[in-house]
Amino acid sequence: MLRYLTSGESHGKSLVSILEGIPSNIVLDIDEINNELSKRQCGYGRGKRMQIEKDTINILSGVRGLKTLGSPISIEIKNKDYDNWKEYMNPMGKIDETTKEVSNVRPGHADLVGCLKYDFLDARNVLERSSARETASKVAIGAICKQVLKNFNIEFTSHVVQIGNISLDKTYDFHYIKENVDKSIIRCVDKNLEEKIIKEIDYAKQNGDTLGGIVEIRVKNLIPGLGSYTHFDKKIDGELAKHLMSVQAIKGVEFGMGFDVSKNFGSSVMDEIYYDDKIKRKTNNLGGIEGGMTTGEEIVIKCAMKPIPTLYKPLNSINIKNLNNYQATVERSDTCAVPTCSVVCENVVSFVICKYFLEKIGGDNLSDLKSNYNSYLKRLGDMGWKM
Repeated sequence: MLRYLTSGESHGKSLVSILEGIPSNIVLDIDEINNELSKRQCGYGRGKRMQIEKDTINILSGVRGLKTLGSPISIEIKNKDYDNWKEYMNPMGKIDETTKEVSNVRPGHADLVGCLKYDFLDARNVLERSSARETASKVAIGAICKQVLKNFNIEFTSHVVQIGNISLDKTYDFHYIKENVDKSIIRCVDKNLEEKIIKEIDYAKQNGDTLGGIVEIRVKNLIPGLGSYTHFDKKIDGELAKHLMSVQAIKGVEFGMGFDVSKNFGSSVMDEIYYDDKIKRKTNNLGGIEGGMTTGEEIVIKCAMKPIPTLYKPLNSINIKNLNNYQATVERSDTCAVPTCSVVCENVVSFVICKYFLEKIGGDNLSDLKSNYNSYLKRLGDMGWKM
């Protein structure tokens, strides 16, 4: 079973992950993985932390000569900023516990509830782990999963469809998004909208405020049958929603038409099926998933990200030590991280797709995977479904 575990603090020595279940003989392109990490750090509205860090993957085990061994892959991403935080974050010796203390907890963060749960009077112990810095590990893991799936021509892309109240009013083709999204500093493929969004981000920054938005993730060239209707925890849309909701600041996930399915008659929602040399669909309103399984159509997912809770014009809060009213602590922050969110969510989706792909197809090595995959495609072809 494909699974992973991450560890590390925002200003600690490193982010460390273990990814287990990747088959052997998958050739890894380290430049591609680092490119995904680089995209996570880009985007208009990011803060000064991104000028300090330049994330690159350091694989410690599970790979030899750029080929996976089938054993757990351990991954390190070093925090360059740790050099500035040694006296506060050193795990192996005495530290200065007062200079960087956070006792004025921040609304919208894990600060207050984390302190209550783990019996802390310093939210530094909470925010270091709850920070979105952890998403660098998720991106590295997802980037490795993409390298498995590219052997089967499975493609991913993502883009920003809304920031604040400014949103796209049209749908774009998968390949158009993939070819153009990285040309935009806000990962929006509509140039006219890009200018409006940049002005909105500038306005928020001038006012010490932040902005959220919506990102869309697309997956192409999938086979039908990933996931299952037989039990709740085998449904692929349930698993995708769980993993996406685990990304910091994500407050909503929808597939295909999403909540709009509730506004329409069933006749205009369901994706009608017909046969013309192969099984086809007239629409893809349900976003490529029916009954907890992939249909073979393009997967379409949208995720809503709340505005970042750390504001340079801080909100009212309390001091966790004396319970007096204070303004929340101000940590270094972004004005808008929605473009980054699209990269993170895309790679989170790639992990889930890879997990269900490996479970369905089976195989401890790339050769067996390909053999089993081709066998499944042949059976599907005999039943009328073709790529």
